[in-house]
Order: sequence, then C-alpha cells, then structure tokens
Amino acid sequence: MYRISRSKLKTKEEKVAERITVLLSDFNLDLERVGYYIARNTPYVIFSRAIEVLESAQFQKPIVDEVREGIYDDRLFK
Repeated sequence: MYRISRSKLKTKEEKVAERITVLLSDFNLDLERVGYYIARNTPYVIFSRAIEVLESAQFQKPIVDEVREGIYDDRLFK
C-alpha cells in the first residue's frame, strides 16, 4: 500500500529564501557589517550572486505589493 502526499513540496530556492529570511530577521545583527564581510571575504562570484538576489527582490517587490492589494491582474498569480 502507498500513501499519496498532497502537501506542496518546497523548492530549493524557497528553502534558501526562508533561511536567508530567518538570518536577516535578527534585529541585533549589524547589516552594514554583514555587507562589509560579504564584500571583503567572499569570492567575486558569490558577491555578484548575492547582488543578483537582492536586485531580483527589489524588482519583484512592487508586483508582490500589487498582488497583495488585489490590483495586479495576471492569471499566473491566481
């Protein structure tokens, strides 16, 4: 006998985003120092990937806000 799981499986990207969110939710964390260490101590490829993630989040923010308010009318978000 087998069981059918109907729960949605999280993608690797969703899991990483949740981990980043948990790390950044610590309000005692000095974000400027974190940025300093990322820029100084990580290889350029990792630094540029971090910038890519932040630019993507900045681009998606207005769209997510419109979806939350019910303004954005796109079938993909329904």
